[in-house]
Amino acid sequence: MISFGAQRFRLGMATLAVGILTSSAHAYLDPGTGSMILQVLLGGVAGLALVGKLYWHKLLSLFGLRRDDVEVTTRDGPEAGSKR
Repeated sequence: MISFGAQRFRLGMATLAVGILTSSAHAYLDPGTGSMILQVLLGGVAGLALVGKLYWHKLLSLFGLRRDDVEVTTRDGPEAGSKR
């Protein structure tokens, strides 16, 4: 079995080797990439807001905050225009 000190030494040597032996990538992110990432994030937020708006009633009824069968009563219904 390897002792804790030996494990730390091996981990330290591996980290040092990776740090020394790797080369730079010579890559960059231009401003267009940043704006594209921002656009994707804002589009996702807008999509979630739209889905939330479409399913708001179902979400409220799922949590028991609103009944499924909500009746709408108006003063000027079909009976208001009929004569008896």
